[in-house]
Amino acid sequence: MKNEMSIARGGIIAVAIIILWGLALRQVASAAEIDLQKDVYLFLHDRNDLQEKAVNALVTYGFLKEKITLATPEKVGNVGDYMAMLWKPPAPDHIKIQRITRVEKTEPEEIKGLWRGVSREDIDSIPLK
Repeated sequence: MKNEMSIARGGIIAVAIIILWGLALRQVASAAEIDLQKDVYLFLHDRNDLQEKAVNALVTYGFLKEKITLATPEKVGNVGDYMAMLWKPPAPDHIKIQRITRVEKTEPEEIKGLWRGVSREDIDSIPLK
C-alpha cells in the first residue's frame, strides 16, 4: 500500500513539474515574440498615481520609454502595436501586455472611445512592483 501511494505521489509531482515547465516555456516564447520597438499604449484605469511605476516596469521589461504613450479614447494604435493595462482595477498588481490584432473603424463608445473597435490578444504580464 505504501509503495502504491509513493508511486501515485511521484506521478502527481511529475505531472506538476511538466505543467510548470510548459508554462515557463510558453512565457519565454511569448516574451521572445514581442517587438520592443513598437508603440505601447498604457491604460492606467484611473490610477494616475501608478503611471511612473508602470512606465518604469515597461522600460525594465525592454520597451523604449519614448514609445510608451498614455492611451486616450480618441486615438488607437495600429495592428502589431501593444496595449499595456494596469490589471486588475481598482487595485492592480500587474501590467497585462496585449498585442493589437485588428483595428476596425467604429463609433466611439462612452468609456472605451475608439478602442471599442480594437481586437487584441494577451501576450505577457509584468508584476507591478
